Amino acid sequence: MDATTLCSIGELSRRTGLPVRTIRFYSDAGLVAPTTRSPVGYRLYDLDALLRLELLRTLRELGMDLATIQRVLDRELSMAEVAAAHADAMDVQIRVLQLRRSVLRVVARGGSDPEEIKLMHRLTQLSGEERRRFIDDFIDGTFGTVDTDPAAVAMVRAATPDLPDDPSSEQVAAWVELAELVGDEDFRARMRRMAMRQAAGHKLDIESEAGEELMEFTRQKVTEAMESSVDPLSNGAVPVIDDLVHRFAEVFARTPDTEFRDWMARQFEEAHDPRVDRYWQLVWIVNGWQVVPNLIPVYPWLIQALRNDRDA
Repeated sequence: MDATTLCSIGELSRRTGLPVRTIRFYSDAGLVAPTTRSPVGYRLYDLDALLRLELLRTLRELGMDLATIQRVLDRELSMAEVAAAHADAMDVQIRVLQLRRSVLRVVARGGSDPEEIKLMHRLTQLSGEERRRFIDDFIDGTFGTVDTDPAAVAMVRAATPDLPDDPSSEQVAAWVELAELVGDEDFRARMRRMAMRQAAGHKLDIESEAGEELMEFTRQKVTEAMESSVDPLSNGAVPVIDDLVHRFAEVFARTPDTEFRDWMARQFEEAHDPRVDRYWQLVWIVNGWQVVPNLIPVYPWLIQALRNDRDA
């Protein structure tokens, strides 16, 4: 078809694959007006009309509404502007679909009742901004009215959980559990007490008596082990815990035996709250972190290693 050729609406249909009545609708709407009419009144279209119709079809397939297409065809909007806007809209749709897929995967694994499924769907449908506001409300409500350690609050804010656009089923499950946890007033009270304890500068007896140098050495060694993914219940933890037990035994003038290990574990358990530890575990899962430098609670690892060594 060249610039001088005119074709009927039927020919346009054959060339574009669009139904005749669809082309007639676009023509009546002024989107693709006929170039002229035949002596008996049939619509005739030139090459420009064909190209306009093909562009219209493409834009419709990309999900654009007719009003926007009209403005593009009339050159009121540039293709770049429209493409950018629709790309952003499609990004949102893709994120929603990805989240729905992740929820379905959690459900497919079994164990979710109808109420849990509804909760998962509701929580994962929150926007990124809404999820951040949800956690901000938890932090403000937990620490905003008490004398807490600013560093502790900053640590919680720095590790704000952020569900990715395409989360795994594990991340969805962790986010739902985390949302339930931060909404629990008992848990908030636990977090508040720990922050107040840190603000008051209270140390465990074992920390005070062992001295800052040994405690810093302990935190360093346990952190290194955790960053290396050493399981506290594995053989890899044995040399780490043996060395620490001997150092503590020397300071306390005790025998580094099973009884002393048990005593050490009980001393460190005073600062160990399972629900607070679970919060941090869930944050790491949601954020996809293997290890969070400087935010790792070392006592749970240390306690497990001490208990495991005692039972071995």
